[in-house]
Amino acid sequence: MFDIDVKSRVPIYEQLTENVKRLIIQGVLTPGEQLPSVRSLAQELTINPNTIQKAYRELEREGYVISRPGKGSFVNDMTDVMNKERISSLTEELERLIKELVFLEVPGDDLKKLIDKVQQEKEGKK
Repeated sequence: MFDIDVKSRVPIYEQLTENVKRLIIQGVLTPGEQLPSVRSLAQELTINPNTIQKAYRELEREGYVISRPGKGSFVNDMTDVMNKERISSLTEELERLIKELVFLEVPGDDLKKLIDKVQQEKEGKK
């Protein structure tokens, strides 16, 4: 379920965070669904439980997950307010990336093709 590359330069907690986000975005993990416990996931992936906890805290900070003491971590039902905040944050990040790509002289048509490709992939999964 989670793809972790221990040889990667990307920290394990970031890999785990991105994996969970991807699964939520793809609809594999649905709102209200419980995530694996820190202990069980640490045993399954053979990584330190503190790493799992750090990833879960980051996901909670970003609004993807909510923690219920004594019950575990659950996929959050992203409300309109959270979506607006997240869209704003991602738009700023995307603008920064686009500026960098333009600076590197990537043609605008290539950027448009990338957007079209992502939209087609999303529509194909519905």
